Amino acid sequence: MISNPDIPDSPLPEFLRDKIPMVKLGDWQRRTRYEPRYDDPAFQTAFRELVDLLADSYDGHPDVEYVDTFMYGFWGEGHTWPLETNPFPDNLTAENTFVSMVQHQLQRWKKTPLVTNTQPDFSKVGNSELVDRTVRSNNWLRTDTIFIENEQIEELSNRPPWTGVSVEVGMSDGSPKSLKLDEGVTYTDNVAHHAQDAGACYFSLWNWHRIQADRILNYYHQFPQAIDELARKIGYRVRPSWVWTYEEGGYPGLIIGFANDGIAGVPGVLRVSVTSDDGKVNVGGSLDAGYPLPGKVRQAKFPLPKGTKWKGLRLKAEIEVKGQRHPVRWACRRELNEDGSLTLRPTVGLGQEDETGGMPATGG
Repeated sequence: MISNPDIPDSPLPEFLRDKIPMVKLGDWQRRTRYEPRYDDPAFQTAFRELVDLLADSYDGHPDVEYVDTFMYGFWGEGHTWPLETNPFPDNLTAENTFVSMVQHQLQRWKKTPLVTNTQPDFSKVGNSELVDRTVRSNNWLRTDTIFIENEQIEELSNRPPWTGVSVEVGMSDGSPKSLKLDEGVTYTDNVAHHAQDAGACYFSLWNWHRIQADRILNYYHQFPQAIDELARKIGYRVRPSWVWTYEEGGYPGLIIGFANDGIAGVPGVLRVSVTSDDGKVNVGGSLDAGYPLPGKVRQAKFPLPKGTKWKGLRLKAEIEVKGQRHPVRWACRRELNEDGSLTLRPTVGLGQEDETGGMPATGG
Protein backbone atom coordinates (compact mmCIF):
# COMPACT_ATOMS: atom_id res chain seq x y z
CA MET A 1 0.00 0.00 0.00
CA ILE A 2 2.28 2.74 -1.28
CA SER A 3 -0.31 5.50 -0.91
CA ASN A 4 -2.36 5.69 2.28
CA PRO A 5 -4.15 8.94 3.19
CA ASP A 6 -4.34 7.81 6.81
CA ILE A 7 -0.53 7.87 7.22
CA PRO A 8 0.82 11.39 7.92
CA ASP A 9 4.34 10.59 6.78
CA SER A 10 5.44 9.09 3.47
CA PRO A 11 4.32 5.45 3.20
CA LEU A 12 7.30 4.71 0.96
CA PRO A 13 9.93 2.52 2.64
CA GLU A 14 12.93 4.48 3.88
CA PHE A 15 15.33 3.08 1.31
CA LEU A 16 13.21 4.62 -1.48
CA ARG A 17 12.22 7.98 0.00
CA ASP A 18 15.26 9.85 -1.28
CA LYS A 19 15.18 8.17 -4.69
CA ILE A 20 11.62 8.75 -5.90
CA PRO A 21 10.17 12.21 -6.62
CA MET A 22 6.94 13.09 -4.80
CA VAL A 23 4.38 15.31 -6.53
CA LYS A 24 2.00 17.62 -4.70
CA LEU A 25 -1.62 17.00 -5.66
CA GLY A 26 -3.38 19.41 -3.31
CA ASP A 27 -4.85 19.72 0.16
CA TRP A 28 -7.45 17.37 1.64
CA GLN A 29 -8.59 16.86 5.23
CA ARG A 30 -6.18 19.49 6.56
CA ARG A 31 -3.11 17.88 5.02
CA THR A 32 -1.13 18.43 1.85
CA ARG A 33 -1.22 15.28 -0.26
CA TYR A 34 1.66 13.90 -2.32
CA GLU A 35 1.92 10.95 -4.67
CA PRO A 36 5.11 9.27 -5.94
CA ARG A 37 6.15 9.21 -9.58
CA TYR A 38 5.18 5.60 -10.11
CA ASP A 39 6.95 5.63 -13.48
CA ASP A 40 10.30 6.42 -11.87
CA PRO A 41 12.85 3.62 -12.55
CA ALA A 42 13.66 3.23 -8.83
CA PHE A 43 9.98 2.72 -8.02
CA GLN A 44 9.48 0.26 -10.87
CA THR A 45 12.52 -1.80 -9.87
CA ALA A 46 11.39 -2.04 -6.26
CA PHE A 47 7.79 -2.79 -7.26
CA ARG A 48 8.77 -5.67 -9.53
CA GLU A 49 11.10 -7.08 -6.89
CA LEU A 50 8.25 -7.03 -4.34
CA VAL A 51 5.80 -8.70 -6.73
CA ASP A 52 8.36 -11.38 -7.57
CA LEU A 53 9.10 -12.12 -3.90
CA LEU A 54 5.40 -12.37 -3.01
CA ALA A 55 4.59 -14.56 -6.01
CA ASP A 56 7.52 -16.87 -5.32
CA SER A 57 6.22 -17.41 -1.77
CA TYR A 58 2.45 -17.39 -2.19
CA ASP A 59 1.39 -18.10 -5.78
CA GLY A 60 -0.74 -21.24 -5.47
CA HIS A 61 -0.44 -21.31 -1.67
CA PRO A 62 -3.47 -23.13 -0.19
CA ASP A 63 -4.04 -20.41 2.43
CA VAL A 64 -4.32 -17.59 -0.14
CA GLU A 65 -7.70 -17.22 -1.86
CA TYR A 66 -6.78 -14.21 -3.99
CA VAL A 67 -4.41 -11.24 -4.13
CA ASP A 68 -5.30 -7.58 -4.69
CA THR A 69 -4.05 -6.06 -7.91
CA PHE A 70 -1.79 -3.10 -7.14
CA MET A 71 -3.41 0.04 -8.53
CA TYR A 72 -2.86 3.77 -8.38
CA GLY A 73 -3.38 6.04 -5.41
CA PHE A 74 -5.07 5.84 -2.05
CA TRP A 75 -4.88 2.31 -0.63
CA GLY A 76 -3.84 1.14 -4.11
CA GLU A 77 -7.50 1.16 -5.14
CA GLY A 78 -7.21 3.24 -8.32
CA HIS A 79 -7.88 6.84 -7.25
CA THR A 80 -6.80 9.90 -5.29
CA TRP A 81 -10.32 11.28 -4.91
CA PRO A 82 -11.22 14.11 -4.32
CA LEU A 83 -7.97 15.53 -5.73
CA GLU A 84 -8.44 16.01 -9.46
CA THR A 85 -4.83 15.64 -10.62
CA ASN A 86 -2.34 12.80 -10.75
CA PRO A 87 1.48 12.88 -10.41
CA PHE A 88 2.20 12.03 -14.05
CA PRO A 89 3.23 14.47 -16.81
CA ASP A 90 0.24 13.31 -18.88
CA ASN A 91 -2.58 10.75 -18.74
CA LEU A 92 -1.04 8.52 -21.41
CA THR A 93 2.08 8.06 -19.29
CA ALA A 94 -0.16 7.28 -16.32
CA GLU A 95 -2.12 4.59 -18.19
CA ASN A 96 0.96 3.02 -19.78
CA THR A 97 2.65 2.84 -16.37
CA PHE A 98 -0.18 0.96 -14.71
CA VAL A 99 -0.87 -1.27 -17.69
CA SER A 100 2.79 -2.33 -17.52
CA MET A 101 2.51 -2.92 -13.78
CA VAL A 102 -0.65 -5.00 -14.01
CA GLN A 103 0.87 -7.05 -16.83
CA HIS A 104 3.82 -7.91 -14.59
CA GLN A 105 1.44 -9.01 -11.85
CA LEU A 106 -0.63 -11.09 -14.27
CA GLN A 107 2.52 -12.81 -15.52
CA ARG A 108 3.87 -13.59 -12.04
CA TRP A 109 0.62 -14.73 -10.37
CA LYS A 110 -0.02 -17.77 -12.54
CA LYS A 111 -2.06 -19.84 -10.06
CA THR A 112 -3.69 -17.55 -7.49
CA PRO A 113 -6.39 -15.18 -8.81
CA LEU A 114 -5.76 -11.45 -8.83
CA VAL A 115 -8.69 -9.20 -7.97
CA THR A 116 -8.83 -5.75 -9.57
CA ASN A 117 -10.90 -2.93 -8.14
CA THR A 118 -13.71 -1.68 -10.39
CA GLN A 119 -13.02 1.91 -9.30
CA PRO A 120 -14.16 4.40 -12.01
CA ASP A 121 -11.21 6.19 -13.61
CA PHE A 122 -11.61 9.48 -11.72
CA SER A 123 -7.83 10.02 -11.66
CA LYS A 124 -7.30 9.20 -15.37
CA VAL A 125 -4.79 6.37 -14.83
CA GLY A 126 -6.26 3.66 -17.08
CA ASN A 127 -8.49 1.74 -14.65
CA SER A 128 -10.87 0.48 -17.35
CA GLU A 129 -7.98 -1.11 -19.23
CA LEU A 130 -6.78 -2.82 -16.05
CA VAL A 131 -10.26 -4.24 -15.40
CA ASP A 132 -10.54 -5.45 -19.00
CA ARG A 133 -7.18 -7.23 -18.89
CA THR A 134 -8.09 -8.77 -15.53
CA VAL A 135 -11.33 -10.29 -16.80
CA ARG A 136 -9.82 -11.49 -20.09
CA SER A 137 -7.05 -13.34 -18.23
CA ASN A 138 -9.54 -15.28 -16.02
CA ASN A 139 -8.80 -13.21 -12.94
CA TRP A 140 -11.38 -11.63 -10.65
CA LEU A 141 -12.90 -8.30 -9.56
CA ARG A 142 -13.54 -6.47 -6.31
CA THR A 143 -15.17 -3.33 -4.98
CA ASP A 144 -14.64 -1.24 -1.87
CA THR A 145 -18.08 0.35 -1.99
CA ILE A 146 -21.61 -0.87 -2.57
CA PHE A 147 -23.47 2.45 -2.74
CA ILE A 148 -21.42 5.29 -4.19
CA GLU A 149 -20.60 4.53 -7.85
CA ASN A 150 -23.27 2.97 -10.03
CA GLU A 151 -20.59 2.07 -12.62
CA GLN A 152 -19.08 -0.48 -10.24
CA ILE A 153 -22.40 -2.23 -9.62
CA GLU A 154 -23.02 -2.48 -13.38
CA GLU A 155 -19.61 -4.09 -13.96
CA LEU A 156 -19.95 -6.56 -11.11
CA SER A 157 -23.55 -7.53 -11.84
CA ASN A 158 -22.92 -8.14 -15.55
CA ARG A 159 -19.50 -9.75 -15.36
CA PRO A 160 -18.79 -13.08 -17.07
CA PRO A 161 -20.25 -15.84 -14.85
CA TRP A 162 -16.82 -17.40 -14.22
CA THR A 163 -15.43 -14.17 -12.72
CA GLY A 164 -15.24 -14.15 -8.92
CA VAL A 165 -16.14 -10.99 -6.99
CA SER A 166 -15.08 -9.77 -3.55
CA VAL A 167 -17.10 -7.04 -1.82
CA GLU A 168 -15.41 -4.94 0.85
CA VAL A 169 -17.59 -2.54 2.87
CA GLY A 170 -17.01 -1.51 6.48
CA MET A 171 -19.63 -2.67 8.98
CA SER A 172 -21.00 -1.51 12.32
CA ASP A 173 -19.18 -2.39 15.53
CA GLY A 174 -22.50 -2.72 17.33
CA SER A 175 -22.34 0.61 19.13
CA PRO A 176 -25.57 2.66 18.94
CA LYS A 177 -23.98 5.45 16.89
CA SER A 178 -22.59 3.06 14.27
CA LEU A 179 -25.88 1.23 13.65
CA LYS A 180 -27.33 4.03 11.46
CA LEU A 181 -30.89 2.73 11.74
CA ASP A 182 -33.33 3.65 8.98
CA GLU A 183 -36.91 2.40 9.49
CA GLY A 184 -35.54 -0.33 11.71
CA VAL A 185 -32.90 -1.49 9.19
CA THR A 186 -29.23 -1.06 10.09
CA TYR A 187 -26.64 0.23 7.65
CA THR A 188 -24.76 -3.08 7.84
CA ASP A 189 -27.87 -5.14 7.04
CA ASN A 190 -28.42 -2.84 4.07
CA VAL A 191 -24.85 -3.53 2.94
CA ALA A 192 -25.28 -7.31 3.29
CA HIS A 193 -28.43 -7.31 1.15
CA HIS A 194 -26.71 -5.21 -1.54
CA ALA A 195 -23.77 -7.63 -1.55
CA GLN A 196 -26.31 -10.33 -2.42
CA ASP A 197 -27.72 -8.16 -5.21
CA ALA A 198 -24.24 -7.83 -6.74
CA GLY A 199 -23.68 -11.60 -6.64
CA ALA A 200 -20.64 -11.59 -4.34
CA CYS A 201 -18.35 -14.59 -3.87
CA TYR A 202 -16.65 -13.05 -0.82
CA PHE A 203 -17.75 -10.42 1.70
CA SER A 204 -15.53 -8.63 4.21
CA LEU A 205 -16.20 -8.42 7.94
CA TRP A 206 -14.37 -5.39 9.31
CA ASN A 207 -14.88 -2.11 11.13
CA TRP A 208 -13.62 1.16 9.71
CA HIS A 209 -10.43 2.00 11.70
CA ARG A 210 -11.72 -0.17 14.56
CA ILE A 211 -10.98 -3.69 13.37
CA GLN A 212 -11.40 -6.18 16.21
CA ALA A 213 -13.21 -9.51 16.33
CA ASP A 214 -15.18 -8.61 19.45
CA ARG A 215 -16.62 -5.54 17.72
CA ILE A 216 -17.78 -7.65 14.79
CA LEU A 217 -19.37 -10.10 17.22
CA ASN A 218 -20.96 -7.23 19.15
CA TYR A 219 -22.90 -6.30 16.04
CA TYR A 220 -23.63 -9.90 15.00
CA HIS A 221 -25.07 -10.87 18.38
CA GLN A 222 -27.56 -8.01 18.06
CA PHE A 223 -28.43 -8.38 14.35
CA PRO A 224 -27.52 -11.88 13.07
CA GLN A 225 -30.26 -12.37 10.48
CA ALA A 226 -28.86 -10.56 7.41
CA ILE A 227 -25.33 -11.92 7.92
CA ASP A 228 -26.66 -15.46 8.41
CA GLU A 229 -28.75 -15.14 5.26
CA LEU A 230 -25.76 -13.94 3.25
CA ALA A 231 -23.60 -16.73 4.70
CA ARG A 232 -26.08 -19.33 3.40
CA LYS A 233 -26.14 -17.87 -0.12
CA ILE A 234 -22.80 -16.21 -0.83
CA GLY A 235 -20.79 -17.54 -3.74
CA TYR A 236 -21.86 -20.69 -5.56
CA ARG A 237 -23.81 -23.56 -3.92
CA VAL A 238 -23.91 -26.40 -6.44
CA ARG A 239 -25.71 -29.70 -5.98
CA PRO A 240 -26.83 -32.60 -8.22
CA SER A 241 -30.59 -31.91 -8.18
CA TRP A 242 -31.63 -34.60 -10.71
CA VAL A 243 -29.84 -37.86 -11.49
CA TRP A 244 -31.31 -39.93 -14.34
CA THR A 245 -30.09 -43.28 -15.62
CA TYR A 246 -30.30 -44.49 -19.21
CA GLU A 247 -29.02 -47.21 -21.54
CA GLU A 248 -27.92 -46.54 -25.12
CA GLY A 249 -26.59 -49.21 -27.46
CA GLY A 250 -25.98 -51.55 -24.58
CA TYR A 251 -24.04 -48.94 -22.63
CA PRO A 252 -25.44 -47.45 -19.41
CA GLY A 253 -25.05 -43.83 -18.44
CA LEU A 254 -26.15 -40.97 -16.25
CA ILE A 255 -27.66 -37.59 -17.00
CA ILE A 256 -27.31 -35.18 -14.11
CA GLY A 257 -28.98 -31.81 -13.62
CA PHE A 258 -26.77 -29.55 -11.52
CA ALA A 259 -28.46 -26.70 -9.65
CA ASN A 260 -26.90 -23.61 -8.07
CA ASP A 261 -28.52 -22.24 -4.91
CA GLY A 262 -25.90 -19.50 -4.52
CA ILE A 263 -25.89 -15.89 -5.67
CA ALA A 264 -22.85 -16.23 -7.97
CA GLY A 265 -21.74 -18.40 -10.84
CA VAL A 266 -18.89 -20.86 -10.34
CA PRO A 267 -15.72 -18.66 -10.33
CA GLY A 268 -13.90 -20.98 -12.68
CA VAL A 269 -14.80 -24.34 -14.22
CA LEU A 270 -16.73 -27.08 -12.42
CA ARG A 271 -15.20 -30.49 -13.13
CA VAL A 272 -17.34 -33.52 -12.29
CA SER A 273 -16.30 -37.17 -12.20
CA VAL A 274 -18.18 -40.44 -11.64
CA THR A 275 -16.06 -43.11 -9.98
CA SER A 276 -16.35 -46.56 -8.40
CA ASP A 277 -14.70 -47.67 -5.20
CA ASP A 278 -12.68 -50.31 -7.04
CA GLY A 279 -11.33 -47.77 -9.55
CA LYS A 280 -12.79 -49.54 -12.60
CA VAL A 281 -15.09 -46.59 -13.36
CA ASN A 282 -13.61 -43.12 -13.70
CA VAL A 283 -15.39 -40.89 -16.19
CA GLY A 284 -15.93 -37.16 -16.13
CA GLY A 285 -15.58 -33.78 -17.71
CA SER A 286 -16.22 -30.08 -17.27
CA LEU A 287 -19.27 -27.87 -17.43
CA ASP A 288 -19.03 -24.58 -19.30
CA ALA A 289 -17.10 -21.99 -17.30
CA GLY A 290 -19.26 -20.34 -14.66
CA TYR A 291 -22.07 -22.91 -14.86
CA PRO A 292 -24.50 -23.72 -13.39
CA LEU A 293 -25.71 -20.15 -13.05
CA PRO A 294 -27.47 -18.98 -9.87
CA GLY A 295 -31.03 -20.29 -9.72
CA LYS A 296 -30.51 -22.32 -12.90
CA VAL A 297 -29.94 -25.97 -13.85
CA ARG A 298 -27.20 -27.28 -16.15
CA GLN A 299 -27.31 -30.88 -17.38
CA ALA A 300 -24.38 -33.15 -18.18
CA LYS A 301 -24.22 -36.64 -19.69
CA PHE A 302 -21.87 -39.34 -18.37
CA PRO A 303 -21.59 -42.51 -20.54
CA LEU A 304 -20.43 -45.44 -18.41
CA PRO A 305 -18.49 -48.62 -19.28
CA LYS A 306 -20.61 -51.55 -20.42
CA GLY A 307 -22.03 -53.56 -17.57
CA THR A 308 -21.65 -50.78 -14.99
CA LYS A 309 -24.21 -50.70 -12.18
CA TRP A 310 -24.89 -47.08 -11.27
CA LYS A 311 -25.88 -47.76 -7.66
CA GLY A 312 -22.96 -47.07 -5.34
CA LEU A 313 -21.01 -44.92 -7.80
CA ARG A 314 -19.51 -41.72 -6.41
CA LEU A 315 -20.17 -38.26 -7.84
CA LYS A 316 -17.24 -35.95 -7.16
CA ALA A 317 -16.63 -32.28 -7.99
CA GLU A 318 -13.65 -29.96 -8.27
CA ILE A 319 -13.34 -26.33 -9.28
CA GLU A 320 -10.58 -25.37 -11.70
CA VAL A 321 -9.26 -21.81 -11.40
CA LYS A 322 -6.26 -20.66 -13.45
CA GLY A 323 -5.26 -24.28 -14.07
CA GLN A 324 -5.42 -25.24 -10.37
CA ARG A 325 -7.99 -27.74 -9.10
CA HIS A 326 -9.63 -27.45 -5.70
CA PRO A 327 -12.08 -29.91 -4.06
CA VAL A 328 -15.79 -29.01 -3.89
CA ARG A 329 -18.36 -30.34 -1.41
CA TRP A 330 -21.82 -30.69 -2.88
CA ALA A 331 -24.29 -28.26 -1.28
CA CYS A 332 -26.99 -30.87 -0.72
CA ARG A 333 -28.80 -32.32 2.29
CA ARG A 334 -27.81 -35.91 1.49
CA GLU A 335 -24.99 -37.32 3.58
CA LEU A 336 -21.66 -36.85 1.82
CA ASN A 337 -18.47 -38.87 1.94
CA GLU A 338 -15.39 -37.48 3.70
CA ASP A 339 -14.00 -36.15 0.42
CA GLY A 340 -17.23 -34.25 -0.31
CA SER A 341 -18.44 -36.72 -2.94
CA LEU A 342 -21.97 -38.16 -3.07
CA THR A 343 -22.68 -41.89 -3.28
CA LEU A 344 -25.53 -42.52 -5.72
CA ARG A 345 -28.56 -44.55 -4.64
CA PRO A 346 -32.30 -44.66 -5.43
CA THR A 347 -34.43 -42.08 -3.63
CA VAL A 348 -37.02 -43.58 -1.31
CA GLY A 349 -40.60 -43.13 -2.52
CA LEU A 350 -40.02 -42.53 -6.24
CA GLY A 351 -41.86 -45.72 -7.16
CA GLN A 352 -41.43 -47.94 -10.20
CA GLU A 353 -38.94 -47.72 -13.00
CA ASP A 354 -39.71 -45.26 -15.77
CA GLU A 355 -40.57 -46.24 -19.37
CA THR A 356 -36.93 -46.36 -20.47
CA GLY A 357 -36.04 -48.88 -17.78
CA GLY A 358 -34.03 -46.32 -15.83
CA MET A 359 -34.62 -45.54 -12.18
CA PRO A 360 -34.38 -41.92 -11.04
CA ALA A 361 -31.55 -41.68 -8.53
CA THR A 362 -30.90 -39.43 -5.58
CA GLY A 363 -30.45 -35.68 -5.91
CA GLY A 364 -31.40 -33.02 -3.41
